Amino acid sequence: MQPLIDNARTFGQRPEEFARLAEGQSPQVLFITCSDSRVVPALITGARPGELFELRTAGNIVPPYASEHPTGEAATIEYAVEVLGVRDIVVCGHSHCGAVGALVRGDDLTAVPAVRDWLAQAAPRPAGAAEDPAVAEGVQGHVLAQVLRLRSYPFIGEKLTEGRLTVHAWYYEVHTGSVLTHDVSTDTFRAL
Repeated sequence: MQPLIDNARTFGQRPEEFARLAEGQSPQVLFITCSDSRVVPALITGARPGELFELRTAGNIVPPYASEHPTGEAATIEYAVEVLGVRDIVVCGHSHCGAVGALVRGDDLTAVPAVRDWLAQAAPRPAGAAEDPAVAEGVQGHVLAQVLRLRSYPFIGEKLTEGRLTVHAWYYEVHTGSVLTHDVSTDTFRAL
């Protein structure tokens, strides 16, 4: 913890770099990814403060849209699209994902009921080889399922139809730093 505290103490000693951020934000991209500490969207993309609007959830799950019982995730997505006017949304899964691995393997999660119930929203259960520590196939399928879920949000579907929004499916390899994107024409993930 001490190195983090030391950095936080010196971080604010460059006010000229941050003054413009007080004027507001206008990110062009909503980046939806996992809460995993090894996945750092700004590091992966090279984004500076104010350039990405981030939504991080265990397993990068996009919950079903329900206007009568909105979730914090749905509110974040709605705010990014309707208020901030992002033009692109990236749903980024990653190798070695504990959440997707648990789903692929069918792990017993009774000891962590909140995690179990959150992951139950991932549907459908991702396919993949349970013995693959990277769970690549499972994560890639899971990302595509979350993209489909995202597309079912009424305001997302509307913007997609109007051509005012693009949704991207990415897969980040923790062990190599490589980023793959889903190619709709071949239905495969390929290097960016």
